[in-house]
Amino acid sequence: MIDRKALVRRHNPILRGVDFESPLTVGNGEFAFTADVTGLQTLYDEYSVFPLCTMSQWGWAWHTEPAPNASGRYSPRDVEPTRYEYAGRRFEYAAECYPGSEDAYNWLRHNPHRLNLARIALLWDGREIPGADLSGIRQELDLYTGALDSEFTLYGHRIRIRTVCAHSADVLGVSADVPEPARERLSIRFSFPYGSRRKNASDWQNAGRHTTNLLDDGQGGRLYERILDNDRYFVRVEGGELTLTAAFAADAPARGWNFGKVCADSAEGWGRFWEGGGAVDFSGSKDPRAFELERRAVLSQYLCRVHCAGSIPPQETGLACNSWYGKFHLEMHIMHAGWFPLWGRGGCLEKSFGWYQGILANAKANAARNGFPGARWPKMTGPEGVDSPSRIATLLIWQQPHIIYMLELARGSKPEPERMDFMRRYWELVRETAEFMRGFARFNADTGLYHLTPPLIPAQEEHAPGNALDPVFELCYWRFGLGVAAEWAKTLGMECGQWEDVLAKLARPPIIDGLYPAHRNCAGTFTAFNRDHPSMLFGHGFIPCDGVDARVMSDTADKVLSCWDWDTAWGWDFALTAMTLTRLGRPEAATDALLTDAAKNGYVTSGNNFQRGREDLPLYLPGNGSLLLALSMMLAGFGDKTGGTPGFPKNGMWDVKFEGISPLPY
Repeated sequence: MIDRKALVRRHNPILRGVDFESPLTVGNGEFAFTADVTGLQTLYDEYSVFPLCTMSQWGWAWHTEPAPNASGRYSPRDVEPTRYEYAGRRFEYAAECYPGSEDAYNWLRHNPHRLNLARIALLWDGREIPGADLSGIRQELDLYTGALDSEFTLYGHRIRIRTVCAHSADVLGVSADVPEPARERLSIRFSFPYGSRRKNASDWQNAGRHTTNLLDDGQGGRLYERILDNDRYFVRVEGGELTLTAAFAADAPARGWNFGKVCADSAEGWGRFWEGGGAVDFSGSKDPRAFELERRAVLSQYLCRVHCAGSIPPQETGLACNSWYGKFHLEMHIMHAGWFPLWGRGGCLEKSFGWYQGILANAKANAARNGFPGARWPKMTGPEGVDSPSRIATLLIWQQPHIIYMLELARGSKPEPERMDFMRRYWELVRETAEFMRGFARFNADTGLYHLTPPLIPAQEEHAPGNALDPVFELCYWRFGLGVAAEWAKTLGMECGQWEDVLAKLARPPIIDGLYPAHRNCAGTFTAFNRDHPSMLFGHGFIPCDGVDARVMSDTADKVLSCWDWDTAWGWDFALTAMTLTRLGRPEAATDALLTDAAKNGYVTSGNNFQRGREDLPLYLPGNGSLLLALSMMLAGFGDKTGGTPGFPKNGMWDVKFEGISPLPY
C-alpha cells in the first residue's frame, strides 16, 4: 500500500521568495483563487507574467462587453463567411476577417470572456505594500488539505496567513495571525474590476461601466452586489477584519461559512480525493529523473482537480487567468480531463457531460450549416457552444470524436450494473457525434473509399485547409470513434449500418516514402512541416488503429525524434508521443519522450506546465492532464496488454509502484 499522505506531502510546493512564474492556487473545480507570497493578492501589480485572479466556472456569469452597434451584440450571421469549394461542393466557415465585418468578427472572438471576480489584498495603514518590503518569506501549499500557509516579515512584524477554499462551495477563507502592534495597521481590502478579455481578466480603468453596491445582509456581514453591463454577481463577506470568509455566487452566496468550517471542508474534500483515486510512487527508482516525474504527477493531479473538474470544459489556463480571450478549446478537453476515469475519479469528468447535452442543438445547427448530419462540436467557444470566428477553430475536426472517447472512458470506470443506464443517458451524444463523422467522410467513386476531404485543418495546425486531405491522425481517430459508437449501438440494440459501411471503406492512412506524413498531400512533412504537433504519431498510441502498420509507425517515430523542432511542440505533444512509443513496445524512448528537455515541457515550482516563449500562457493545463493520461498507459498498459509498467524500461533504474490506475481500454 502506498502511503498517500506521505507521497502527496513530499511534493508540497514551497516558495522562499517572490516567484512571478509560480503563484499558488486554491480551488475546487468551479472556483479558484490565485495568491502571491502573502497568501492574498497584495502584490497584484507586480505579477504581470502570471496574473493574480479570482475566477469562477459558473459559465452563465461570464462577462459580455456591449458591442458597438445598435443592439449591443453581434451574431455569427454578421460575419462574412470564407467560401471554399472541393469536388463540386461548397462550404462556408467564419474563417477570415474581411473588411466590413471586422467589428463583428472581433467581438465574437472576444465575448463572452471570464472575468476576475475580485482582488483581495493586504494594506498597511490603508496603503499598498510593495514586494520589496517583504522579507523572510516562506509559503507552503499543503496539497493534502488544500491549505496555503504564508509567512513573511513586514516592517519588523512576523505575519502568518492561511488561505483556503471550501471543497463543496465557492467560499474562500482567510485568517491572518498578526502581532498586536501591527493589528491596527493591517487590513484586507476587496476591490473589483470591470471585465476584460485580457490575460488578467481585469479592466481597472472603466469605473463608469460597473457598479458595486454594498448591501446589509441582515446578519452583520457585508454583501457586495456587482453589476457589469447586463451581468451581475455577489460576494458575501463574513467574519472579522483579519479572519473572514468570502462566498462568491452569480445569485445568492452561501451563508454561515466561518473560517474553521472552510478549513474542515477543504481538508475533508482533498483527503477524499487523494485517498480515493490512483497513486504512483517512484521513490524506489534509481533514475535521476524519477523524483521530478513523481512531483509532476502529484502536482498535476492537484492542478487538474482545481482547474479542470468543473461543470463546463476548462480553458487552457483553467481558472487561473484568461487565455484566448477567456474561451475554452474543446479539442483540449480530453487532454485536461481524460485521465480522471483511469485514475478512479470519473466523476470529475462526468460533471461536464451535461454541458455537451445543453449545447447539442447548437452543435447540430453548426453541422447543418454546411449540409452535414449530426452534431459538429465547436473548437474555440464559450458556454453557449458557438464557434468563435477563426482561421483555425472553425475548420478543426479532431475534437469531434473526443466526446465518444471520454464517454467510453467514463463508462468503463463504472460498476457493471450501472453501465447500461449510463449508455442510455448519453446515447444521443454518441449518436449525433457519429452521425456527423459519418457524413463528413466523403465517398470517392474512383477509389471506392471514404476520405476526409478539404476544407479542414488537422491537429498540426500548419496546413492550408484547402490542401489537407486524409490527415493521418484524424483518419485513425475517425476509425476509432466510429468503431466505439458502433459498439455502443449494438449494445443498446440501435442501428449503425451506415457507420459500419464507412468503417469498412474508410481510407487507410497514407504512406509517403515509407513513413506516415501529416496528410496525403504533404510530402514535405519532415522537412517543411517538422514543427508544432507531430500528430502523425498519435493515431497509434493515444488511440489504437487497426489500419496502422506498426513498423511504418515505428520508422515514422524515429524520423520525428531525429528531425522535429521540439521547442515548437506543445506540452501535450510529449505525453502523446510517449503513448505511441509505449504502444510500439519502446519503453526507453517513451520515458525519454515524456521527459524531453524542451521549451514547453517544463514544470515550475507550482507544478504548472509553463510554455516558454508564450507570454499568454503562464500555465498550460493540457500538458498536466496529458501527462497523467500517458502515465495511465505507461503504468497499467492498454487493451489486453496490461500490467508490467510497459512505458518504463526494465533496466534496473525504474522501480515503480502504483495502485488505483486502470489501463487504457483499447
